[in-house]
Amino acid sequence: MLADIKRFGRGMWYLTRSYWSSEEKLQAWGLLAVIVGLSLGYVYLQVLYNEWFNHYYSALQEYDWNGIVAAFKEFCILATLNIIVVVYLTYLQQMLEIKWRCWLTERYVGRWLADKAYYRMQLTDKGTDNPDQRISEDLHLFTNMSINLSLGLFRAVVTLISFVAILWQLSGVMTIPLGQQRFTIYGSMVWVAVGYSIVGTWLTHKIGKPLVKLNFEQQRYEADFRFSLVRLRENSESIALFGGEKEEQRAFMNRFQKVLGNFWEIMRRQKQLTWFTAGFGQASIFIRIMLALPRYFAKEIQLGGLMQIATAFDNVREAFSFFVDAYSQLAQWRSVVDRLTGFDKSMADTSQAADREKIERVSSPSRVLATAGLNIKLPDGRPLLEQLNLELAAGDSLLVAGPSGSGKSTLLRTLAGIWPYAAGRVAVPPDYKALFLPQKPYLPLGTLREALLYPKFTNVSAQEIREVMNLCKLDKLAGMIDKTEDWSHVLSLGEQQRIAFARVLLTKPNWLFLDEATSALDEPTERYLYSLLTERLPDITIVSVGHRNTLTSYHKKKLTLDGTGKWSLLN
Repeated sequence: MLADIKRFGRGMWYLTRSYWSSEEKLQAWGLLAVIVGLSLGYVYLQVLYNEWFNHYYSALQEYDWNGIVAAFKEFCILATLNIIVVVYLTYLQQMLEIKWRCWLTERYVGRWLADKAYYRMQLTDKGTDNPDQRISEDLHLFTNMSINLSLGLFRAVVTLISFVAILWQLSGVMTIPLGQQRFTIYGSMVWVAVGYSIVGTWLTHKIGKPLVKLNFEQQRYEADFRFSLVRLRENSESIALFGGEKEEQRAFMNRFQKVLGNFWEIMRRQKQLTWFTAGFGQASIFIRIMLALPRYFAKEIQLGGLMQIATAFDNVREAFSFFVDAYSQLAQWRSVVDRLTGFDKSMADTSQAADREKIERVSSPSRVLATAGLNIKLPDGRPLLEQLNLELAAGDSLLVAGPSGSGKSTLLRTLAGIWPYAAGRVAVPPDYKALFLPQKPYLPLGTLREALLYPKFTNVSAQEIREVMNLCKLDKLAGMIDKTEDWSHVLSLGEQQRIAFARVLLTKPNWLFLDEATSALDEPTERYLYSLLTERLPDITIVSVGHRNTLTSYHKKKLTLDGTGKWSLLN
């Protein structure tokens, strides 16, 4: 248990220290100070409520109408102050939570995107599942629980300190006869509350410990199930054409069964925990009254004193039992911390791997892209390309050919600097402005104008955009450039590939890499678009990957790969 607490503490410190020492630290600490002040005010009001119970019930016992009226007036003041404190305490806690979450989200998204970590993690780290869920949901849960549970613990400690003194005073002295000797116990109800809570805390941990792992697994299974539903939406056309609805339903239900099965385990364990915590809370009601009754029947205290003892005992017991009452939340909190620290470590490892990249990227003294001793492997170590020495000058064109799986696309990924399983030297020209076109272009959510100018939304007039669209045979879409759609689903693959060519003409790169970027186009359109590139961008260097023999005539050089590491170059 101690080792678990230490690991959780290290994880919490790692996740929280950055924000509280960031550029927002003054605002964050100031807001926290106000919240702490309100929390202290809330506890003080509970102390005043405790005293009010004595006044009110004593007045009832004495049939003191004036005393009851005075107690009612006092209650109205306390209730009004309590409402104000609770409202602003909740509001400011939520304000701190959203500010912290915004800062963390920006930081995590930035790290996830930096050094292509989002791509590299898919290749190198199979243990970090659903990073999107960790950023969207886990960060929300982390900030919410960190603030609520930490402040809850703080209030519990302050409440304990405040009411222990009250309960000690109200407990009086208990004398226990043992034979001819008599033992005197001061503050007996304090010791009972402490012992009762310690035993309850220990038993709660024993019963609820499995909830930590179960909550961790539940987050993962929920994210897997949600991800599979998103994949259906993204690939709806292909699934519809295959008629794969039954297979998709089978896969969905298999994933959902994991969600369901794990949730049943959580329910069973939660039921056991609830049996105990509910019984623990109910038993305390009986204990507090029974311990105070001897003094009441001995007429050492009035009814008000009895009720004050009961509420003071409850406050001490609840403060000591914070761990008991919040165990389920604490278990979920720990699982969230474990998931975030695991995700953070994976991003850090990926970043370090990028820093140790074996590809040496240097600037070429001339307008030449050159590779020297370039070796490319698959993740399992199988070689795809060995000792590639290649030079491409400005205005050159190269076709990369070979059977499927021979490493053509991987060569482009290596030249782009995103493939981690490579070594060698790559020299790029000083004016290197490259654009890579995959077989299925990426069209971001938004307007067609944004899709055409992605990833750099430069200032291009609507007239120029329409002219380029007409050149790329997209004239029927020219009037829709400011319309927002999910364009990857609205447009056919052929239209998307023509959108990619229009993007080239608008962004004007001087190096262009095409990975089967014309596979969905007919040969006349393919020939037209390649001619359009050389006509509109005469100094552009083109590297194409493809299987069609028709591509040969558009390129001056041809690099053929065989998939075993060997290659041949024809000029």
